[in-house]
Amino acid sequence: MVEREVAFTADGLRISGTMALPAPEGQYPCVLMIPGSGQVDRNENSKKLPINVFGELSQHLAGRGICSLRYDKRGVGLSEGDYWEKGFSDSLADANAALSFLKAHQQIRGDKIYAFGHSEGAYIATRLAAADAGLAGAVLLAGGARSGEEELKWQALQVAAGLKGLNRWLVKVLRIDVVKSQQKHLDRIKRSHKDSYRFQLVAKINAKWMREFLAYDPSEDLAKIQIPLLAITGAKDIQVDPGNLPRMATLVTAPFEYHVVPDVTHLLRSEAGTPSISTYKRQVHEPMDPRVVDLVLGWLDCQIAP
Repeated sequence: MVEREVAFTADGLRISGTMALPAPEGQYPCVLMIPGSGQVDRNENSKKLPINVFGELSQHLAGRGICSLRYDKRGVGLSEGDYWEKGFSDSLADANAALSFLKAHQQIRGDKIYAFGHSEGAYIATRLAAADAGLAGAVLLAGGARSGEEELKWQALQVAAGLKGLNRWLVKVLRIDVVKSQQKHLDRIKRSHKDSYRFQLVAKINAKWMREFLAYDPSEDLAKIQIPLLAITGAKDIQVDPGNLPRMATLVTAPFEYHVVPDVTHLLRSEAGTPSISTYKRQVHEPMDPRVVDLVLGWLDCQIAP
């Protein structure tokens, strides 16, 4: 595998990334890797949680003769811009710019470019796939089939159920209504006009991104897709509902394959016991679940072979 630093322009900003090529010369099919939510870099790593999903997958892809492009989000890593001013629509603009970069690249087969998104990236990949952007297919890891607001409400309940120790005790003793508390917070975000603000004087919220994500419902885009689609979600994902996959099956009319992988979490790792965000820091020390990797590689092999 040969890795090269590259850059492209989106809305006048320089977006930096890495192309992983199977060899220095030749022309290859390519996967455009679109990162998930938060301040994550081209490998899907953040300061607090280095999950390295794209860094790991790029090596597997190169071993199968497939190129990949992964990039830093705006205001993260080596990319220009301000992360706290970035919206969901800006993430889409960056992905479109990355796709244009690949289409013009001499070492990329323009008829074999696949959008590949994880979490937020899966929502962006859904938009790209529906836009007839010249993609050969798309892979959605932990993708959605209902509005962002509905998804976050579901997420709040799952996260609360997985709380442990003091946090679980406080929710019980203080009789905190998780649903009402979440709705109050979301309503405040929807009423806001700033790009970002401080929540309870501690956590900084990317309000622009949140407002746009809450309003986006991928169901209409899913119904428009005309290219082959693969969707994978872990059965123990507590951030994006695995139930989205059968919902997708009722919407997508293009060739569609989906898998809910037992015991796999949002971080695409295998986890025993009750899923909980408190185990994330331990999970990142493990490699991706090989079943997820095999499903992705097997699907791409079938798509590329003809």
